Amino acid sequence: MKNHSGHQDSNHAAHGGHGGHGGAQPGGLSVSENGYTLEVDSTILTAGVQTVSFRVIGPDGQAVTEYMAEHEKELHFIAVRRDTAGFQHVHPVRDAKGTWSVELALEPGDWRFFADVHPAGHEGTMTLGIDVAVAGPYEPRPLPEATGIAQIGEYTVTLDGALVPGTASELTLTVSRNHRPVTDLQPYLAAYGHLVALRVGDLGYLHVHPEGEPGDGTTAPGPEIAFMAVAPTVGAYRLYLDFQHNGVVRTAEFTVRTAATAPHSDAAPQATPEHASHHHAHHSHHAHH
Repeated sequence: MKNHSGHQDSNHAAHGGHGGHGGAQPGGLSVSENGYTLEVDSTILTAGVQTVSFRVIGPDGQAVTEYMAEHEKELHFIAVRRDTAGFQHVHPVRDAKGTWSVELALEPGDWRFFADVHPAGHEGTMTLGIDVAVAGPYEPRPLPEATGIAQIGEYTVTLDGALVPGTASELTLTVSRNHRPVTDLQPYLAAYGHLVALRVGDLGYLHVHPEGEPGDGTTAPGPEIAFMAVAPTVGAYRLYLDFQHNGVVRTAEFTVRTAATAPHSDAAPQATPEHASHHHAHHSHHAHH
């Protein structure tokens, strides 16, 4: 899970202990960090499908043009409305001068845009976030119930595991199609699934990746995708799983509330009653990205 105050995206060795994760802030809460600033061409947009342009301004005041690729991309861009609707994980195109462009489908309301980047010469990845207003009549949606099941057309994704504040725990997402397990998931961003978690209330950004990777000889292409996660605080979170099957990337969405856990206890955290049926806590694993 990304904690961007001191984040390493690919350095698993840095996660031998979990002490640093519990108190760390999630990313994306600031438009500027470590001398880098997210700048969009316009923070007031019209509704509909349109091209959005932006850049990352470096400490020298110039647009960054060199990045370290993370999970096959130089930049991961997330757009989501403040009520957690309209989630889009897209990959913009950059020109030689450092301006990125991407097509987004925007409904009226207040939006948060996140740029997940690793500028060349900077140690580690960070997530910058900026608010954008989309004009038009806005009807905010209530937070969906925490059911542990997402339905996307013929596909059903179920969630097992609990988010535990300050403790690494395992989340397992199981994909089926027409009630049959999917065993031929396709790699997407060097993994069989890509999971983003946002804290409800401030959209604090937590970026997680699955255990194992395609081609490692042990990770199966479904139906289960396992992730390690650390919730920075008690609260509600929205989880968005991108997975690819039959050449199409689909997104499964979940609402998750943190499970209660005894302080300094190695016992398995107890799920809250409403989640006991589908949250089986696992921990003592290291956090992944």
